[in-house]
Amino acid sequence: MMVYLTGLLGLAILLLAGDALVKGAVNLALRLGVPALIVSLTIVAFGTSAPELLISIKAALEGAPGIALGNVVGSNTANVLLVLGIPAMLAVMHTSSHDTRKSFWIMLAATFLFIGLAFRGVFDWIAGLILVGVLAVILGDAFRDSLKHRNGALEGAEDDEDLEGADPDMAWWKVLLFLALGLVGLPVGADLLVDSARVIATRFGVSDTVIGLTLVAIGTSLPELATTVSAALRKQADVALGNVIGSNMFNLLAIIGVASLIAPIDVDPEFLRFDLWVMLAASLLLIPFVLMGRDLTRAWGIGLTLLYAAYVAYVLS
Repeated sequence: MMVYLTGLLGLAILLLAGDALVKGAVNLALRLGVPALIVSLTIVAFGTSAPELLISIKAALEGAPGIALGNVVGSNTANVLLVLGIPAMLAVMHTSSHDTRKSFWIMLAATFLFIGLAFRGVFDWIAGLILVGVLAVILGDAFRDSLKHRNGALEGAEDDEDLEGADPDMAWWKVLLFLALGLVGLPVGADLLVDSARVIATRFGVSDTVIGLTLVAIGTSLPELATTVSAALRKQADVALGNVIGSNMFNLLAIIGVASLIAPIDVDPEFLRFDLWVMLAASLLLIPFVLMGRDLTRAWGIGLTLLYAAYVAYVLS
């Protein structure tokens, strides 16, 4: 029982520390005069992915590549099937009225690139440089698009208020406290969660890969699930779909890209035989909503959720 409680504690610390880091970093950057647009494209994006990043880095350093890679592959699969499935059962998402085609094609290209690099057998510094380089190009393009849409204006009066984690009235001591809590909490939470996950894997006689694809992946997908449920209930389908597409792209390029620059991540052959193709198939399931003008109805939500339950049951078996 203690190992499960430790794992839950680690996950809770990770999620809270990630949120604290985003709040502290966003408000520090804005106080230092960094435009809100740049903050949203960099600090918020990386900050919300910090739990996954710390887990993958720690797992890679400690010789548990299955957790490092399973965390990302499992999260991307869960993001489509579970993170979109559950909210769709609560409220119909009118995805047909929003244009997310460009982001979808970029995510799909990142998926194919990731799978191609996986067939090298290891995500090493070469693969890391490629993934991080592609991410830098994508962020640069997103930055130019955002500037174009705002007619060259980097900031407006409402930008700071709408930015995730921004609080114009936050005191300096609170900014520094959030930063400290985030920077201390993330490695502590990662330590607890990864160590607990490896003990659970050993106890049940399953591999680190299985634990990474299920327990760790679902845990680190909880923030995306909470955001998407909230967006669905507020009828903001663009936010819900954009959240999943953006998260998947960052997982592939940023998480594994940065982690493989720190330590090589060996690819379990089972990923090449099954799990990577499930991740790709899940990504392709977005085609009706992105390219064909279909709404994400409750029937679709039930179907996606059942598919994810079947996938987890197969992996655990």
